[in-house]
Amino acid sequence: MDIKQMDFLEQYLSTLTQSDRDAIPQVIAEYFCADEYNANECARLINQGIKRASCSLKAGYDAEDEALPKLGRLSVVLNWAQEPVCIIKLTDVSICPFNKVTPEFATLEGEGDLSYPWWREAHIRFFTKYAASLDIEFTESSDLVLERFEKVYPL
Repeated sequence: MDIKQMDFLEQYLSTLTQSDRDAIPQVIAEYFCADEYNANECARLINQGIKRASCSLKAGYDAEDEALPKLGRLSVVLNWAQEPVCIIKLTDVSICPFNKVTPEFATLEGEGDLSYPWWREAHIRFFTKYAASLDIEFTESSDLVLERFEKVYPL
């Protein structure tokens, strides 16, 4: 994290008790999506409380030998310019095959027209391209990491 991101995080952390601070398992700073328009749009939707979930291809974690996100993790949500927009807290992490993701989860992602068909088509395109970059094939039975979160700062 850069100084601006750390200062933003510290503003939030200063509102917590020491025991609450000690209970935070991870802190990261990240933008969502892989391009400027969508990163900025996701940051806006999260800040407005519309986007309350996200998903990623589990094979990406496996390929990078990266641990899955931990409950209670704080994320400083960034826009494409790496500026902090808000902070979210991870409230749920689960693994689910793509073809078992529910319309309710798709709505929680808060993107597009909030419909399951929109979510499905957008994510097939994204995961197919991403999987190809990992030299694997994306199928409708590929596992996803589903994350649910709440915005905690600023309120």
